[in-house]
Amino acid sequence: MDAKHRKQEHTGSYYAASVNEVTDYRVLTGAVAADVCVVGAGFTGVATTLTLAERGYSVALVEANRVGWGASGRNGGQLINGINGHEKLEKKYGRGVSDLLWELDWRGHEIIYERVGKYGIDCDLKSGYADVALKPRHLGYIQEYAENRERRQWPYRYEVWDREKVGDKLGTDAYLGAFVCYRDGHLHPLNLCIGEARAAAGLGARIFEQSPVTDIEHGARPTVRTETGSVQADAVVLAGNAYSRLEQQHLSGLIFPAGSYIIGTEPLDEDTVSEINPADVAVCDMNEVVDYHRLSADKRLLYGGACNYSGRDPADIRAYILPRMLKVYPRLKDVRIDFQWGGMIGIVPNRVPTVGRIDGNIYYCQGYSGHGVCSTHVMGEIVADAVGGTLEKFDLFAGMKHVRIPGSRWFGNQLIALGMLYYKLKDRL
Repeated sequence: MDAKHRKQEHTGSYYAASVNEVTDYRVLTGAVAADVCVVGAGFTGVATTLTLAERGYSVALVEANRVGWGASGRNGGQLINGINGHEKLEKKYGRGVSDLLWELDWRGHEIIYERVGKYGIDCDLKSGYADVALKPRHLGYIQEYAENRERRQWPYRYEVWDREKVGDKLGTDAYLGAFVCYRDGHLHPLNLCIGEARAAAGLGARIFEQSPVTDIEHGARPTVRTETGSVQADAVVLAGNAYSRLEQQHLSGLIFPAGSYIIGTEPLDEDTVSEINPADVAVCDMNEVVDYHRLSADKRLLYGGACNYSGRDPADIRAYILPRMLKVYPRLKDVRIDFQWGGMIGIVPNRVPTVGRIDGNIYYCQGYSGHGVCSTHVMGEIVADAVGGTLEKFDLFAGMKHVRIPGSRWFGNQLIALGMLYYKLKDRL
């Protein structure tokens, strides 16, 4: 972040209102030394920090605002398998990487399930996620998902719902079918992020909040500077994602912020819950520009989507999202909306996360294009491996070439928005 960055508290989300713990880590002051300095306390930064701390590294985690302040603490809470960009990766490296990518697709789940149990993190973790079809062509994707699970002898439960069953299970005639995976699921993302940060601190990691980074001095031991302090370390990990402005010479034009927005209803009564989602699964449609929804622990419907690539937030999030919710659930027209919020996710034009090193000891990983909850945890482990000298998986992603869109971030966002018009038109056909 630049020196003019304004320190901010959490947005007015349902997650911030229902958080288990309000963090208050101290501001970075004075000179600190560590093995690794991680910049950004979202999922990528916190997951990397915890992995490194578990391996015995001395880690300083520096956050401009609060732990989980960005997309990591605001997202839909959908625990979805997959790292974006499989086709691009297989095109570059061949079909031989397919099995490795499949393993990485699910590694984030393993990490999250393990940490929730190991560290006693209360984050409303639930099993069950449904990809729902809006178009006849989506039904073909569902069949492919089922065939892939069968071919790989998938050990976890999954189901295919036809139109009648998806109507019974989700209480709407908006969907033509669904693929339901019970290894996927949903959770309270801010509580997960804060819980993992607490676990890292318990292992000796030093966490600093309200400490925007102003500069990074390169060298054999880089120095990360804020207005009131500094961290000198053997390695630096940049984990700011859509909100980062650091190392622009190397990273500008690679990812672009896109707005995603959510509304939260009042708690729904038992009859309504039993009609619209008795199985308590997370739901996401299969359009290119997706809508998603799920029930919170206290049975609010959290409905989001309508990803905005223009770089401008809607003036009224409720007015922006509510018609989309009512198209799926018209019966909720009289339900009160208690929360409305949004945030930025990092979009990469080719959808492959941007991963690499600058001057050999400044690592970066960003741009999950909407699949951040699991992907961040995988990448946190991959970056931690790289810091320790194991680069096989890191180089798989670092070796990908990315299109750098020239000009300002605003100009880049307009190009991305123009390109997304094609997909929006495709969704409507």
